[in-house]
Amino acid sequence: MSRLRIERHRRQASTSPTGRIRRDPHAERNRLAERQPGPTPEPSAASGRIRRDPRTARGPQRLAAQSERAQPKRPEAEALPRIVVDSPACLILAVPDLEDGRLTSHDRDLLGAARLLAEHAKGAVVALVPAGCAEDFAVAGVDRLLSVALPPGYAPEALTQAVLAAIGRLEPRHVLFAETPTSGGDIGRRVAAALQERPAHRIVRLSSEEVASRGQGGRSDFLSRPPRILLFAAEAADPPTGALREARPLPSIELPAKPARIVDGGLAATDPNAVPLAEADFIVSAGNGVTDWAAFHDAAAALGAAEGGSRIACDAGHLPRARQVGASGSLVEPRCYLAFGIAGAPQHLQGIQRCQRVVAVNTDLHADMVKRADLAIIADAQRVMPALSKLVREKRHGR
Repeated sequence: MSRLRIERHRRQASTSPTGRIRRDPHAERNRLAERQPGPTPEPSAASGRIRRDPRTARGPQRLAAQSERAQPKRPEAEALPRIVVDSPACLILAVPDLEDGRLTSHDRDLLGAARLLAEHAKGAVVALVPAGCAEDFAVAGVDRLLSVALPPGYAPEALTQAVLAAIGRLEPRHVLFAETPTSGGDIGRRVAAALQERPAHRIVRLSSEEVASRGQGGRSDFLSRPPRILLFAAEAADPPTGALREARPLPSIELPAKPARIVDGGLAATDPNAVPLAEADFIVSAGNGVTDWAAFHDAAAALGAAEGGSRIACDAGHLPRARQVGASGSLVEPRCYLAFGIAGAPQHLQGIQRCQRVVAVNTDLHADMVKRADLAIIADAQRVMPALSKLVREKRHGR
């Protein structure tokens, strides 16, 4: 049989009922392997097919690119650009709460709102902060820093005078406060009363032209042009991201010495579990990996933290339903969230999106909670909890 007839016979045998010629993947694989550079591939002992070498199949260019990505990057490539505003058209004054000298998530939302107003007006953001605050305000989108020496603890009268002095010196277009009961919300209303101005409070949305204020118990939104005094609710704006700002220090404000009419008596002793989870500053949470519940309660008490749990732990009756963390429970934003034996379901991770620091204790190195955590301890929670309680009590008693 001639070669032409053999080829015709092969095509007829491999033709589908629709008349299309079928491709032979084995033959194509063998021809592809023959074209690959490098040593001659060997047939497989099981099937007799020619196997490709995955290392040579990548090709020299791909291997070179991978080796280049594996090398450490230069510090210059990782540094974010820094933006300097020398001659702003206006100033936007932001007064963050700075609980314990640190920016809260609400503060970062506030600075994001200030950043939005400043970008539209080609202005600069000025943050009024206590003297000695060690936060990195360049990352938080601040162009200027105005510091003031304040009495320690709760001093609303001194802070109000500092804000009024800053307004008199800088003449800002807008002054922004966080809508919190004992900090920004109180100070903002004091400043508005002193200036005899009407503020916009409980702002939930803003643009350069209008703000939306929540009213009537959350049933209505009222739109208005942005006044000078603005009080923002949490999540009214996104935190600043991207380029670094200058955070240039300005001459500090000196307040006259006056006797305070309000004296800070310190924090009152309270049960951490009496605080709603949404307001807790430190949460210790348990999941399906916790079996020693006495050790869990003891660790939470030793740390002075509020107790929380996953949906599985609450469904099993180990914790009350009000202690459930997640999309179907409470959305929390503490400074520290310590998770014992929680795998990290999507609904639970949604509930801890705004946590500043997450610590996970889990035996599974590949758990989603471990991937989300800032610090992970790969160990059994039943061994970590009593050891942590013992360490905390020793440190507390100076041992």
